Amino acid sequence: MRWYVRLTWWTLRALGVLPLPLLYAVGSALGRPLWWRKHARERVHTEVNMRIVHPELDDAARDALVRKCLVETGHAVTEMAAVWGRGARRALRLVREAEGVEYFDAALASGRGLIVAAPHLGCWELLNYWLSARTPIAILYAPPRNVAWEALLVRARGDLQPEQVRAEGAGVRSLYKRLAAGGVVGILPDQQPKRGEGQFAPFFGLDANTMVLLPRIAQRTGATVLFAFAERLPRGAGYRIRILPAPEGIADPDLRIACTALNRGVEQCVNLAFPQYQWTYKRWAERPDPYEHDPYWLARNGLTPDYGNTGTGMSG
Repeated sequence: MRWYVRLTWWTLRALGVLPLPLLYAVGSALGRPLWWRKHARERVHTEVNMRIVHPELDDAARDALVRKCLVETGHAVTEMAAVWGRGARRALRLVREAEGVEYFDAALASGRGLIVAAPHLGCWELLNYWLSARTPIAILYAPPRNVAWEALLVRARGDLQPEQVRAEGAGVRSLYKRLAAGGVVGILPDQQPKRGEGQFAPFFGLDANTMVLLPRIAQRTGATVLFAFAERLPRGAGYRIRILPAPEGIADPDLRIACTALNRGVEQCVNLAFPQYQWTYKRWAERPDPYEHDPYWLARNGLTPDYGNTGTGMSG
């Protein structure tokens, strides 16, 4: 483990002694400057996303929502001290309630296999612990670009010994085997795949390049699909686990239909805790028309994106 990765690990461990409300206060102090810096990447991306998702808002209402989202971005950073820094068993004490557990228990009892779709919403690392504490699970992950950080991710997420599976050929094959045996798999459903490896489908009204892996696995294995996330409660009071059934059609052989259902499931989760979604992510960077401009690039260059699905996507 590189020295800076090791330093990060021990910093998280040290900060883990702080109460969650104090960590959130620090997170707010980190998130607010992202709003003050007009050209900060996180602010620009969030503003573009709010114009896509809520075009009906006026400038004042949109600005207020962007500020809330950026503060939650700060919370997502500092809460890692309370989750990874404390370790799984202590972190799980922060879970105050859970909704929809009956869906989870029924899926386990069915023996058909279970796919948990966990969007980038709330504290997905705490959700990992919650799931791992209840059943053996395999978690699919994409290795970070800087491979030095992978050791920290594997160590932090492995406290309750889930099977951590790289998103590559051998790893994906192991997921099929686990589900065929009635096991449980966790997948982040809202990561943008590479061009040519996904399916464009509506997400908050605008087509987004959507992963096909989850619908294909669901269709081929017959496994149950549930959506889940760990919602931050107000003022650092802890977390609420939420579990929702997947929309109809998520295992449809028609990938457009299946990916539309997948995105609808993410939307249903996001609408329960809207500012807590990872709105700094460039979810609509890939466009169906290769000649259509990336809206985030346009915004960074002072141009107003056209949020339709056709044309150049640029206005003066």
